Amino acid sequence: MPLLVDGRRVRLPQSAGDLVRAHPLLEERARLLRGQSVQQVGPQGLLYVQQRELAVTSPKDGSISILGSDDATTCHIVVLRHTGNGATCLTHCDGSDTKAEVPLIMNAIKSFPDHTQCGRLEAHFVGGFNDDRQLSQKLTHQLLSEFDRQEDDIHLVTLCVTELNDREENESHFPIIYGIAVNIKTAEIYRASFQDRGPEEELRAARALTGGPMISIYDAKTEQLRIGPYSWTPFPHVDFWLQQDDKQILENLSTSPLAEPPHFVEHIRSTLMFLKKHPSPANTLFPGNKALLYKKNEDGLWEKISSPGS
Repeated sequence: MPLLVDGRRVRLPQSAGDLVRAHPLLEERARLLRGQSVQQVGPQGLLYVQQRELAVTSPKDGSISILGSDDATTCHIVVLRHTGNGATCLTHCDGSDTKAEVPLIMNAIKSFPDHTQCGRLEAHFVGGFNDDRQLSQKLTHQLLSEFDRQEDDIHLVTLCVTELNDREENESHFPIIYGIAVNIKTAEIYRASFQDRGPEEELRAARALTGGPMISIYDAKTEQLRIGPYSWTPFPHVDFWLQQDDKQILENLSTSPLAEPPHFVEHIRSTLMFLKKHPSPANTLFPGNKALLYKKNEDGLWEKISSPGS
């Protein structure tokens, strides 16, 4: 069944701008979201989702109350929620394999009990801008098309992507919204930024930089964050890249050099250093080929727990 807006079937292909013009409610919601001030989200009760990761949980979760992600330039952050059981999935898509990722998102939501009860699936897409290489436009089109191909009715509630999330300054384009959070209990979606992107921020970033596919990182049943075990091949020319100046790193390792947040180069450098230190992660980072497991402690912060069977 199709993607729906206000109960009506969406006609694709359309640009994001055409779509909201055909559905004034979408335009109004995008305007309201853009107009919000950015909230700083603290680490308590937060599950931060990095690029090419997805996390799904429900209001029954005693550990996680907020899912969030930021640093999206050409990337899109997608939230899919079932209004009946409250199961909520947030993912950070970069267009690497949208065709495979959308069914993963759907299955993650359907893995929760009562997903067939009263209620409906609601989708929210945020991110991207009018970038020179039109990567945002391409990703918007891919996501709309793939969600439209799913069997279930999916109600598009928020569309604040590409030209709807674009601002111009000195003839350069930038995203307006770089990050969002969703409150699992209330379903509120709001503009957000995050100081704490852990646990294991560099390890997770290294997996994405070496081309790892979209994965689910959280088990809502056990309320545990599960990292790995991952493997990757040594990053090509890592010493060369580490010798380059900020401008070279920005121009060669970003999809949108002018629009990156200020910490982008520092983040890439630390990820490259991590990859240099761990060319074969299976041996050094995942002894016994076991996952790293984290759980929220009483203060709402991540704490490492022993691996299964250790």
